[in-house]
Amino acid sequence: MTSKERVIAALEGREPDGIPSLFSIHFLDPETKARLLGQDSIDAHLKFFREANGDFAKIMYEYRAPGTEVIRTPEGYNRLIGRDLSYMDRQLEFCRTLAKQTDPNLFLLGTLYGVWSSCYIPFMEMGGKYTMEEGQMLMSTFLRWNEKPMLEAMQRITDGLCRLAAAYIKEAKLDGVYYAATQGSRRWLTDEECIRWVKPFDLQVMEAVKKAGGYCILHICQSDVGMDRFDEDYAALADGINWGVYDVPMSLADGREHFKGKTVIGGFANHKGPLVDGPAEKVREEVRNIVGNFGRKGFILGADCTLSSDQDLDLMRAAICEARNL
Repeated sequence: MTSKERVIAALEGREPDGIPSLFSIHFLDPETKARLLGQDSIDAHLKFFREANGDFAKIMYEYRAPGTEVIRTPEGYNRLIGRDLSYMDRQLEFCRTLAKQTDPNLFLLGTLYGVWSSCYIPFMEMGGKYTMEEGQMLMSTFLRWNEKPMLEAMQRITDGLCRLAAAYIKEAKLDGVYYAATQGSRRWLTDEECIRWVKPFDLQVMEAVKKAGGYCILHICQSDVGMDRFDEDYAALADGINWGVYDVPMSLADGREHFKGKTVIGGFANHKGPLVDGPAEKVREEVRNIVGNFGRKGFILGADCTLSSDQDLDLMRAAICEARNL
């Protein structure tokens, strides 16, 4: 099998010739640690794809909402946010250009930040440069203050993400979308608020991926996640699901049961353990243990989340090769 055929077999619940692997890293300037853009980012992606020798070519979400003037009220948020989505056009062009230069035997996967992330990032980009935590706090506070103007802006952003998701598949010719949902943390929203304010938008984007003919991988991120928020409605639109096994009380086997047999992605912690610390033989041993405990069917080896930009690629390759030989 080619890498693409191996991934598709795993996502469709068929028996692959070896376990496929999904690992990714952030592409940062080594000196400034700023996110790489344009040709620098394309070159970094292609170098990583070659050197990692994995099954996926996961294209990162490099273009974000630009900075705005200070947002002080929900009405101000509605006035400023979601009106200019040209950064999504730049992301699409980036994916289209990169995809043309990527080995066609790899499974091409485009990243999308979920609706919740896409809506709090503008707070991080405005004058005060708030942190991720502060952005989420402001987002939840504004929704409780006056939900109507906030939801109007969120729908505009969702509509843009739906268009971008479909364009990933139809125009950039990607095979699937990696949808990163970050609203699971119980720090910012109650279960009821999450269901009311975020879930309907998430499902619209995931449905757009499926309608365009792409595979949808749901990534559940952040700490203190209420996994019950990601229910059968999410599972119905996901072909593969990845979450922080080491951050929430849900094992790979529990996840297979929770998500009704959907393909599970993971096994390694992304910030500690053998994949980060080595040695290579410990990595290979851990791969054998993970697959031995979970099984070969409906499984893709991966990590809880994106790996550090200084990840030791020798250790990553050890994991990928061992899985592929099982």
